[in-house]
Amino acid sequence: MIVHLKLEDYLALVRHARQEAPNEDCGLLAGRIDEANGEKFVERVFFLTNLDHSPEHFSLDPKEQFAAVKEMRAAGLELLGNWHSHPATPSRPSEEDKRLVYDSRASYFILSLNGGEPVLNSFHVEGQKDVTKEDLRIR
Repeated sequence: MIVHLKLEDYLALVRHARQEAPNEDCGLLAGRIDEANGEKFVERVFFLTNLDHSPEHFSLDPKEQFAAVKEMRAAGLELLGNWHSHPATPSRPSEEDKRLVYDSRASYFILSLNGGEPVLNSFHVEGQKDVTKEDLRIR
């Protein structure tokens, strides 16, 4: 699976996650899927409140989540997945992340701030166990 993300959205993710550190930051990804080849194009990143205010896990604010999905639909965009930061761990799904997967069609972006330079990866998680790294292309 190829997932496209605009450079300005990547930079906004990094900036926002650094502001929220040491707590995890989180949000939703909206965009379009090319039906011919299945590629995903992220057109909008939503920054939501982490209700847990924790460096180790996150919970999306349900009211903000509902508002974001409503805004996506009004703009003709699809919910492509979600994103969150790992302030002090690598960019890979934790056991908790895998356990909380709600949609095997979604992309799960994880932005690591561990070690200086940010690392963003996109994952597909099937059955809360099978994790595949997606081909994330920042353009």
